[in-house]
This record gives sequence, structure tokens and C-alpha cells, in this order.
Amino acid sequence: MDYEEAKTTIVEALTKKLKTKSKFYFNDLSKILEMKPREAKKIVNKLVEEGVLEYWSSGSTSMYGMPGTGKQAGAEHED
Repeated sequence: MDYEEAKTTIVEALTKKLKTKSKFYFNDLSKILEMKPREAKKIVNKLVEEGVLEYWSSGSTSMYGMPGTGKQAGAEHED
């Protein structure tokens, strides 16, 4: 799977799941890509760099999601 295929796979999978879930653990993304964690990490990091995904951390939990989604998205952009 090349980068563009991986990008399409992630965006489609997360878009389908947005009704019930807006943030995903790294292991979820690795399973969606059907890749080992080390291989998936490179793609996920590139998706974050490009702004396709955003990294979110509560301090103890790290998750990924599509920008502008989730309950905290509105609060994060308040002045």
C-alpha cells in the first residue's frame, strides 16, 4: 500500500465512523491500514504533518482524528 492509498483508506474509514467516534487510538489506525505499527507510524505522522489528521493528547492518552471533528473542536477555536 503506497501513501496515497493509505491516505484514502484512513479518510474513508474515519469518515464512516464519525457518527459514533471522532478520535482514534494509534492501534485503531494501524488496524485500518492493516500494517504493523512501525510501518503505520510513518504514514500516520505524515498525515498529521499534512493536516489530514490531527494529534490530540489529554496528557495521559494520545489519539488521532480528522481536524474540526469532535466535541472539543468548537471550544479549541474560541478566542
